[in-house]
Amino acid sequence: MRNHWYWRTGWSVGRRFYTWHLTFEGQEDVHRLAAEYRSALAPLGDMVTLIPDRWLHLTMQGIGFVGETKEEDIRAIVDTAQAQLTAVPAFDLQIGPEALDPEAVLLHVRPDGRVRDVRNGIREGIRYVLGEVPEEAEDFTPHVSVAYSAGDGPSEPIARVLAESDLTPARARISAAELIVIHRDRRMYEWESFARVPLG
Repeated sequence: MRNHWYWRTGWSVGRRFYTWHLTFEGQEDVHRLAAEYRSALAPLGDMVTLIPDRWLHLTMQGIGFVGETKEEDIRAIVDTAQAQLTAVPAFDLQIGPEALDPEAVLLHVRPDGRVRDVRNGIREGIRYVLGEVPEEAEDFTPHVSVAYSAGDGPSEPIARVLAESDLTPARARISAAELIVIHRDRRMYEWESFARVPLG
């Protein structure tokens, strides 16, 4: 395992970033499953950063740092994305089972076709406004993280806990995409909502 919380290029304390996520406010079954993972992983202590319900998310598509991206462009992206996402109806997802990544415990998302449709619609909105889209279209694996690796070390203790767990995947209803302003000042992805765009 490697520490997830190293500072990526461009990031530092105080920086904020515009990005699109799917979030899970009010999704009780997702919160149930996340709580079960937190309980299972808690004995590992400071090896892992457990994600509270409030900050569970499915990362979709970044745009740019606050201060480097014009707010008028962000608002135009919201408008164009909204037009694109009227073509994508609300849908259900299965979240789980898990996979162990070098930096996180990830939950697979199935089926992922509608998730990709949402992302593609967002990307078209960004392209229309900015003329280009950050991040590669192909470099995307839909997932929901329930814990991050908080240090460098062997994966075996985490793998053992996961092997001993038999947790029932969650169901989620996705009816909107959310543009957020995110930071990682406190070794957690925390955000404020900028816009919520309904599907369909």
